[in-house]
Amino acid sequence: MLPHSKIKIQNSMTPPLQSSKRSLVMNASTSRLRRLGGLLGQGFLFSVTSLSTLTVFFIFYFIAKDAFPFFKLEGFREFFTSTRWYPSGDPAEFGTMAIFFGTGIVTLGAVAVSVPLGVSAAVCLSDVLPFNARQIVKPVIEILAAIPSVAYGFFALVVFAPLLQNHGGAVLAAGACLMMAPLLVLLVVVASDLIADRCFDLMRRKARWVAGLVLGAAAFTLMTYIGRQLGAIEIASGANALNVSIILGIMALPTVVSVSEDALQAAGRDLREGSYALGATRAETILKTVIPASLSGILAAVILGVMRAIGETMVVWMASGNAARIPGPWYNVLEPVRTLTATIAGDMGEADHVTGSSRFHVLFAMAFCLLAFSFVMNLVSEGIVRRSRKKLGK
Repeated sequence: MLPHSKIKIQNSMTPPLQSSKRSLVMNASTSRLRRLGGLLGQGFLFSVTSLSTLTVFFIFYFIAKDAFPFFKLEGFREFFTSTRWYPSGDPAEFGTMAIFFGTGIVTLGAVAVSVPLGVSAAVCLSDVLPFNARQIVKPVIEILAAIPSVAYGFFALVVFAPLLQNHGGAVLAAGACLMMAPLLVLLVVVASDLIADRCFDLMRRKARWVAGLVLGAAAFTLMTYIGRQLGAIEIASGANALNVSIILGIMALPTVVSVSEDALQAAGRDLREGSYALGATRAETILKTVIPASLSGILAAVILGVMRAIGETMVVWMASGNAARIPGPWYNVLEPVRTLTATIAGDMGEADHVTGSSRFHVLFAMAFCLLAFSFVMNLVSEGIVRRSRKKLGK
């Protein structure tokens, strides 16, 4: 009887063992399929990312392929040091120093317009306006990025250039007052608070009012004097570096405002509340706590704004005057200039691309310099953003 009972027990135990083996096999095959699906998904995403990276390298390669023959034929010295740009002359001259200078002065002018206004607007959005107003104002500012550049160019050429030529002094005075007024008000408030903090408690309020009135009167006198000096200026041509700088600054505003506002928001509410708890005013909190903590993000916004301005083509082509010479004096933004992007767009149709002449290759050399500068600035901005995130612990 014992052997038969053992056989029955073994027979009764066999089906669970077989089902467990089948489940193990199914689990192993399922895990393999999942692993294979994960590898395929990762491979697809990696290929998409690599395609974007390879596109950038291919752009570099094809531009460099047509740029280096110019340096072999003409050399580096004339290209970077000469101001004589006569590509159709006999003999032809390819000095691009004036064109690089025009690009630089237009970019610096755009930065001078966009950075103070953009950072001030970002501070207003993050620390001054209520949340409901911020939800309305920020999308309106970002609409500026959706306007086509050719529309900006037509506005600069048809509206702004005649206005500068006919009423240039009044426009300069009004623009200077609009840009200086917020900065002077901020400086007066901060300076009056600093002066009042050095007085006794009983005299602190009166000292703040007296210092504010005195400093405000001095700031108003300074702004009036500068406005009168600028109002006496006459502009010969409205198509100049100032025209393009103002329009490019307006075009770069959405980038500067958006990135700067994100950096200021990333500073956190705890940092502001800690500053208020230590007795700081709103102006002191913004200037001494929030802005220094967000400085890396603001610098990244400035770099992105520079890249937006330096890569623009239509506005500078239509409203810069396209004069390939350095203004006299060099800081005079009321004279026509020429930029790299306008030169490339304007001369590419006239270049002899069939025979591969120097006039054709010099445009690629200029494009390669522009692309290399933009690539370096992009890397610098990415490094600044990463440093800011590490500093904030994010």
